[in-house]
Amino acid sequence: MGSLIIKSMTPAPAENTEASVSPLRIVKLLLLVVALVTAMVTGFLGWQKWQRLKQDAHFREYVANVDTLFSALQQYKEKTGAYPAGSNSDVARALSGRNDRNLIIVIPTKMAVNGKGEFVDPWGSALRLYYTTPGVLIRSAGPNKVFEDARTPQSDDIYLSN
Repeated sequence: MGSLIIKSMTPAPAENTEASVSPLRIVKLLLLVVALVTAMVTGFLGWQKWQRLKQDAHFREYVANVDTLFSALQQYKEKTGAYPAGSNSDVARALSGRNDRNLIIVIPTKMAVNGKGEFVDPWGSALRLYYTTPGVLIRSAGPNKVFEDARTPQSDDIYLSN
């Protein structure tokens, strides 16, 4: 009798060459890419939030300073009968006692001033003061430090009045 030879129909394992990539390696690479992208997005979003928080802190500082300035201007008006006249630096000088009556208005918070003696916002721009019939309007150029037309969408100027 003859011998029966059975051949296997399964292919022989492929040789491990550099050209072949295992599915496990592909999954690991994809996970690494996802982790890197996630870290970058998280970092960017964290940076954006930090910038917003800093801007919010500047805005809160601006509001507190302007409230203090409103109070000082009101005190000056009550003592003299009128708000101090002139430019920003003229107003700062008048509140510090350089006025006709040598009246000093004590400002409880340290208001930042620039080299010209002007009150400045937290971003370093000189404030603009406008007197209206009912009170005072104080304008800041905002974070971009540029006074813009308030009707333009990109305007970040800040207006506060008493």
